Amino acid sequence: QEQLMESGGGSVEAGGSLRLSCVGSRYTSSACMAWFRQAPGKQREMVANIGAPGYIIYADSVKGRFTISRDNAKRILYLQMSALKAEDTAMYYCAAAPHKGGYCGPLRPDDVPIWGQGTQVTVSS
Repeated sequence: QEQLMESGGGSVEAGGSLRLSCVGSRYTSSACMAWFRQAPGKQREMVANIGAPGYIIYADSVKGRFTISRDNAKRILYLQMSALKAEDTAMYYCAAAPHKGGYCGPLRPDDVPIWGQGTQVTVSS
């Protein structure tokens, strides 16, 4: 099994919704996992991260629109994206940083040792 594998990307009109999923052998039920994204010509940025229950951090740009969650019974990390905007267009990556334990903090790409291959999200205006 892949360490981490994303699915659920696609093309959607502005205002629409998508749900991304992440599965894999490196899924952790309570340690730090996250979603990052990278648009062409831009640096990879954190979208949302989740650690122990109650420890969730969102980027300001997605607060109120995106929701990160995990289903430990199914071992799936989700990113529910609503009210999508053209500027949300990017490759989205699932990430795991188990060494962070139950609190990710303001996670940077350099903090992350485990990555998925990415899934493309394209939002047309």
